[in-house]
This record gives sequence, structure tokens and C-alpha cells, in this order.
Amino acid sequence: MFVKFILWLLLLLICWPVAILALLLFPIVWLLMLPLRLIGITVEAFFRFIKALFTLPARVLGG
Repeated sequence: MFVKFILWLLLLLICWPVAILALLLFPIVWLLMLPLRLIGITVEAFFRFIKALFTLPARVLGG
């Protein structure tokens, strides 16, 4: 988090309009990425469930 802030300050010194634009667009981009994160979490949970189903007989038998 601190590194991001330092990089933003550097960008502010080099090109302040881009830094202000990035600061204003960050919440909008975060909101647009939120459904993709939720889909990623769901897909990862599904694949872990499938893995657990396939490895269940080996774990039950003690292998």
C-alpha cells in the first residue's frame, strides 16, 4: 500500500493531470472489477470441490 502511494506521488510530480485522473478513476475501475473477482472466487471454489470429490476415495482409504 505504501509503495503504491509513493508511486502515485512520483506520478503526481511527473505528470499531475494523469495522477488526478488515476485518483478519480480508481473507484470506478474497482467497482467494475468486483463482479470479475466474485466470478473468480466462485470458479476457484468449484474446482476445489471437484478436486475434493476426486480425492475423496483415496483419503477415505488412507492413501
